[in-house]
Amino acid sequence: MRLQSTLSGTMEELNPTDGTVRMYVCGPTVYDRFHIGNARPFLVFDALRRYMESRGLTVIYVQNITDVEDKIIARAAEEGKTPAEVAAYYTEKYYQDCAALGIKPPTHSPRATEYIPQMIELTQKLVDKGHAYVVDGDVYFSVASFPEYGRLSGRDLEELEAGARIAISEGKQDPLDFALWKASKPGEPSWPSPWGDGRPGWHTECVAMVQDILGETADIHAGGYDLVFPHHENELAQARAITGKPLARIWLHNGLLTINGQRMGKSLGNFEYAHAVAERHGTEPIRYFYLSRDWRKPLDFSHEGVQEAARAVQRVYSFLWEAEGLPDEPPSSDSLLPKLDELESKYHAALEEDFNTAGGLGILQEIIGQAHRHRSAVGDPGSLRAAAALVRRLAEPLGLFQSARPGAEGLAEQLIDLLVELRSQLRSERLFPLADHVRDRLAELGIELRDGPHGTVWSLSQEAEDTTGSTQSGPA
Repeated sequence: MRLQSTLSGTMEELNPTDGTVRMYVCGPTVYDRFHIGNARPFLVFDALRRYMESRGLTVIYVQNITDVEDKIIARAAEEGKTPAEVAAYYTEKYYQDCAALGIKPPTHSPRATEYIPQMIELTQKLVDKGHAYVVDGDVYFSVASFPEYGRLSGRDLEELEAGARIAISEGKQDPLDFALWKASKPGEPSWPSPWGDGRPGWHTECVAMVQDILGETADIHAGGYDLVFPHHENELAQARAITGKPLARIWLHNGLLTINGQRMGKSLGNFEYAHAVAERHGTEPIRYFYLSRDWRKPLDFSHEGVQEAARAVQRVYSFLWEAEGLPDEPPSSDSLLPKLDELESKYHAALEEDFNTAGGLGILQEIIGQAHRHRSAVGDPGSLRAAAALVRRLAEPLGLFQSARPGAEGLAEQLIDLLVELRSQLRSERLFPLADHVRDRLAELGIELRDGPHGTVWSLSQEAEDTTGSTQSGPA
């Protein structure tokens, strides 16, 4: 497998020692639930991890929880809680929201507050080596002491100095110098240290956890593109200043999610929570939406885009369920099996060249297209069943196309969702009489619709519940 590293800008062979990939992905700061843009690296690198495991590699997957940070302290003050209470609540919500997106739990999920001794030790080493200095209980990394600074982000020190917008605080030697340890303020969480009570800087946390769990050099360090500078640049500088070795052999960064062409962010107020999007559209449409695009490039989010992905997912399931319902008989002498073997090789070639999931999903669609053409020309139920089995097997590491065919009740719910989606489309095209007709006919069948800011939710009327014994409802 080859992956393009942000550090070198070139394709790097993975080649893990002893078949084990040591992988670190930056996790959340738990002051709030994460939005659908934050979900992109969580989902993409989850799929990469699962794909590597499907190819026989062992992956030690570490994703941290930042549970002490300025935003957590601010949220605690707003809610009248302790920072620890806020962090505990949103950590649990993080795990729940990841599960809703089909994200596999990490091998290790270290919390920053569990690694304070390691962070103090790391900071002391940097002070001892002359790469850090102490000012009134604060400890800063001296960027000028590390000539390689800027290598990851492709910036030189002169450029960074010219563009600096950070006022030099009292005692701080350079605006680019960053905090390794912060002296405590009244009411803030703090721990004892050689420099007085305080708490670690954000950029120090990940270095301490990577080195403690994965060793001096991980195989992969990953996160969103917004972390390249300053967070990952600062991590790399600390680690190399201490050990002389890279913190990771390969650095991976996914493109950011935008909305209407603008970067999505909580500070901008133009975001949607991931759990709300999952409740509205379901897990697989979101995974398909992300994985059917180039994960390195920016991606504009829209509900229409996810709905389009949902239709693509449903078309694949239509093929799978139809093929799996055919007679279970051996493929014919003029079978599709040689072509399926060829397409399987192409699929792995795509994913093993910089994890090209978009190309891989295109090959799954090609398998389905070949099966349809083969059925028209030859028939051969055995080949179609083999094609369906191959699609399921190849898509499993991506978290796609593993559901069994729904029973009658599940199919009825899908048909209701389809009608509600159709009505929404009619309304968007201002075909209001037809939209009202769909609503009225559903009402006659005992299905009530409620329109809200996040879409339309349907539920069974009391009379329908009494008849069916069900209280099922769903978003569409």
